[in-house]
Amino acid sequence: MTALMALVPDQTGAEIFAQVLTAGPISRTVIAQRLGLSPSTVTRLLSPLIEGGYLSETGQQSATGPGRPQRLLRVNTEQHLVVGIQIARTHVAAVLTDLGAEQLARLVAPLDSLEPERVLSVAAALTAKLLALAPDPGAAVLGIGVGVGGHVDAAVGTCRSAVRLGWTDVDIAGPLSAATGLPVVVNNDVNALVIAERWFGEGRDVDSFAVVSVGRGVGGALMLHGVLHSGVSGLAVEFGHLPIEPNGPECACGNRGCVEALASSDAVLRMFREAGGSPEADFGAVTELARSGARAERQAARDAFAVAGDALGRGLACLCNLLNLGLIVIAGEGTVAYEHFGPAMTAALERCAVSTAARDCVIKVDEASETLWARGAACLVIRESVRARLS
Repeated sequence: MTALMALVPDQTGAEIFAQVLTAGPISRTVIAQRLGLSPSTVTRLLSPLIEGGYLSETGQQSATGPGRPQRLLRVNTEQHLVVGIQIARTHVAAVLTDLGAEQLARLVAPLDSLEPERVLSVAAALTAKLLALAPDPGAAVLGIGVGVGGHVDAAVGTCRSAVRLGWTDVDIAGPLSAATGLPVVVNNDVNALVIAERWFGEGRDVDSFAVVSVGRGVGGALMLHGVLHSGVSGLAVEFGHLPIEPNGPECACGNRGCVEALASSDAVLRMFREAGGSPEADFGAVTELARSGARAERQAARDAFAVAGDALGRGLACLCNLLNLGLIVIAGEGTVAYEHFGPAMTAALERCAVSTAARDCVIKVDEASETLWARGAACLVIRESVRARLS
């Protein structure tokens, strides 16, 4: 029995849907071969998706051996709409997508307050504006997906803790659903991103991989055998809070020496300023100074990035030693400085990984635009809707 066959049917069905989405038009036989399932299992799980209008048969493929030509399956992208929202510290980004998570419209609104009521009011207003832009107002809206940085209890749609937003036990799904009249699915924003990477990005042909996001915070998410692994309560792969330096700087979480306290963009700025760099320089400026600044500031910037890269590499070695992954995707706005922190990161990974764990793992870099983050939130809705159809 394959790992996928051991999953509950709704998870397997969601992976079948993902195969049609990413590789379609595709035949039942090819789906069965790719996922290690029996043709009868594929047919059984496809039936409710076809009946519900999620998938349809289109054209046919000539048989490569004995037997009749096979009907091909495609996603009915035009019959459903989805809203994907990413809540950041400075703004809310939202996209309207079809059932294939293809962007139809995008809006961004700045935040003048991080009070939950205000943030969710902005999210509801963006949703209304996006739906008004829908090319087919009669299309069914499956719901709203929300990605937010921090510990999210996806089962109840509550943000248990988001240090950078100052949130504790904030109900997101309830108020947003009440304001819009739509179902709401909430998850950690990097969990949403790993689904988008699996469906559209660097993890498209990989069953098991991790995403590590680098920016003002440092986060992680894990896809195992095509299924998002979020742990018992949504805290799996809190990569930024791996304690790697016992006497290191204080982290936003309250502990010391976390990866985030050493490798985030805020950490780079702190180290640059402590070394005498300009206190007015932002992360973009420090990135440029590391390339071509005056000698003293150039060295201060490069040293800060070297420390950040070393911390990231040690954290990546922990992932490789624990999981023996074949792929880790480095994403987020911090990747604009990869040329500066990448060498130290790679060196630390190779130094700290056990046996062949570092060589076994390919590191890929994907800046992951805001659009991809928000599309990932839309993928949360699509995935849950498919699973509900099969349950």
